[in-house]
Amino acid sequence: MRRKIVTGFFWKFGEQISSQLVSFVLSIILARLLTPNDYGVVALVNVFIILANVFVTSGFGTSLIQKENSDDLDFSTIFYLSELTSIFIYIIIFFAAPLIATFYKNSEMVLILRVFALQLPISAFNSIQQAYISKHIMFKKVFVSTTISAILSGLLGIAMAYSGFGVWALIGQYLSNTIIISITLAMQISWRPQLMFSWSAGKPLISFGWKMLATSLLGEFFNQLRSLILGKVYSASDLAYYNRGLRFPELISNNVNNTISSVLFPVLSEYGNNLEKVKNGLRRAIRMSTFILMPLLFGMMVTSKEIILLLLTKKWIAAVPFMQILCMSCVFDTVSNENIQALKAIGRSDILLKLEIVKKPIYLFLLLLGLKISVMAMAETMVIYNVLAVLINMSPNRKLLNYSFTEQIKDIIPALLSSIAMSFIVSFASRLDLAIGLVFFIKVILGVLSYVLIAILFKIRAFKEILTYRTK
Repeated sequence: MRRKIVTGFFWKFGEQISSQLVSFVLSIILARLLTPNDYGVVALVNVFIILANVFVTSGFGTSLIQKENSDDLDFSTIFYLSELTSIFIYIIIFFAAPLIATFYKNSEMVLILRVFALQLPISAFNSIQQAYISKHIMFKKVFVSTTISAILSGLLGIAMAYSGFGVWALIGQYLSNTIIISITLAMQISWRPQLMFSWSAGKPLISFGWKMLATSLLGEFFNQLRSLILGKVYSASDLAYYNRGLRFPELISNNVNNTISSVLFPVLSEYGNNLEKVKNGLRRAIRMSTFILMPLLFGMMVTSKEIILLLLTKKWIAAVPFMQILCMSCVFDTVSNENIQALKAIGRSDILLKLEIVKKPIYLFLLLLGLKISVMAMAETMVIYNVLAVLINMSPNRKLLNYSFTEQIKDIIPALLSSIAMSFIVSFASRLDLAIGLVFFIKVILGVLSYVLIAILFKIRAFKEILTYRTK
């Protein structure tokens, strides 16, 4: 199991980095070529595609991983259900596109939405491929496929951007990436949809999956609601600055959390009803992930100005305060995520749905409160919500896994305090009257050295665990 975790994490993290790196480079190029207003339109359209994707990629594939002995009949049944759902959702988007464009007073959105949504049936197929790979912990194959698709689709997107296609460059990159990764995965794994379907086989999977789908839909809808409201109440430029500020911390947070989710869920699922092993696996994951993620986010917060100026130029300087605040909103994401993976692994999708129902009224209240004040306040309320959300997500495992708040806080505190101390040390470099690139380089070196030194001096357990993993 130890080998599975380490190997799976290595290949999955490599896959995340390879795909996100290309997307990140493309987004930087587009940010330089497009105006903040243009970029805001892309961000707004993407909200609807993300929400639509929840219906075809969440829930059902997860049920295949969670079921102990899912077979070809299970996979084929869920495949056909996912495909039918994706086609139905595409039809809705196709006919709703003019209404959406009218609501946001942007006729360009009609064609963009209709073309962009073509990825939904392909994503449905890919979600079952991903479930098969996760079930068998075959993440090396995903790494190969994702790397190939990221490079090819990235080259296409960059070529389109330089040829003057504007927002269509991003759409071309997304669509080609989805197509290529599905083709390359099909060439590497043995699973193919069979001409078989069974309601009796599908019912228990649907029973678990619909709760996961509802949970994901609630979570994603409210996550994207902020952008929907920003795009309507404030200007597209405000939305662009907010999303640019969020993009950088999300790049780090999502890569780490997606990697952990993909590896931790199937591994913990193998423990079955051995709750003690689930708890021990969860504790180790929290210690190690916070030790890695927290310093990255605190470090990004104190280097946000240099990052924006170096990568996006002064045109995007207004995104800096958003980036600083939103770095803090992502600090506890990994703790929430890992508690959720443990609940999924022991089959408690019902509790996950209840947690979302509890959290979302709080989210909506804070969102409306921030909206009434300013765009910046909307970012600040995200920090408050995420602190409350992590406490709520931690709560069920106190009884289910006997993992108390005190134990969880003890596992989190070393990384949190070390990261705060590191960021305080790094902040002194801001006073240097040097070229912006040199200041950034000094801050990075100072941050790495000070964080490692703190870990050694205070004998932080997670640091020792990471070193042990590396030497095995």
